[in-house]
Amino acid sequence: MIEARKLTRCYGDFTAVDRLSFTVEPGTVLGFLGPNGAGKSTTMKMLTGFLPPTSGSASIHGHDIVTDSLAARRLIGYLPEGAPLYGELSVLRFLEFVAGARGYRGAEAGRRVEQVIERLQLDEVRMQTIETLSKGFKRRVGLAQAIISDPPVLVLDEPTDGLDPNQKQQVRRLIREMAPDKIIIISTHILEEVDALCSRAMIIARGKLLADDSPASLLARSRYARAVSLACDDLQGAASALSELPEAGEVEIRRGLVTAFPSGQGDLFQAVSKLARDRGWRVSRMQLEAGRLEDVFRSITRDETTEEAA
Repeated sequence: MIEARKLTRCYGDFTAVDRLSFTVEPGTVLGFLGPNGAGKSTTMKMLTGFLPPTSGSASIHGHDIVTDSLAARRLIGYLPEGAPLYGELSVLRFLEFVAGARGYRGAEAGRRVEQVIERLQLDEVRMQTIETLSKGFKRRVGLAQAIISDPPVLVLDEPTDGLDPNQKQQVRRLIREMAPDKIIIISTHILEEVDALCSRAMIIARGKLLADDSPASLLARSRYARAVSLACDDLQGAASALSELPEAGEVEIRRGLVTAFPSGQGDLFQAVSKLARDRGWRVSRMQLEAGRLEDVFRSITRDETTEEAA
């Protein structure tokens, strides 16, 4: 497993990561979330041996990232933010270089290079220099070098940054295929990615761990969980009527929808459905909300910011 114990990184008087402790076991896809400057990339750099911690420690499958750094790094595939690459090399030559650096030679090196070129659909640009690639292709080359050794741990910083919708789906599918026997840590600003890929999510702000739970459990903490939204011909009239239901608490109108939040009394969806039928509303859309991660994210990180200001 990965184990972090009071992991801390300071830059002078500024604490970027503040005593983070957590463990991650194989088969886990961990979404690592936080606002800009929260300490996500710094944590990833410490876990991968790129940056020594100021205090605390971390280990990868029992190998300490400082005292046994080389053994720990052999187990990790890392896609850093921006994926710095050798721009003057062709895609093929760069991946051959990475395979050699990982210790592969001859036919085995060639097999691994061809395998990642196929998996990331890089064949059309294999002879193209990296500096001439689009941002999306550069990101895919960066991911190819991270998985070329089939490591048991993958640390991916914004893996779908710059990809078009089709490419995002391809990369997400690849991550799902690799997930059962690996530890995969994904830092992302795309909250739908956490819901689509991750079995666990951690939220940090100002270097501190604020939440650590499954995406489903985080969604249940959203004020939108079990709320009912609908679009109809008279939003103001619907909002007024919904606010009188004992099953409804607060009611809001936003983006062409009226949303009723549960009061905790009875079945809100059933009550709204009956009211719509009784009033004869022309409803074009009605849905039971599962919750919204962005709502939970804002609430958790806003609370931390408010606390710090106080």
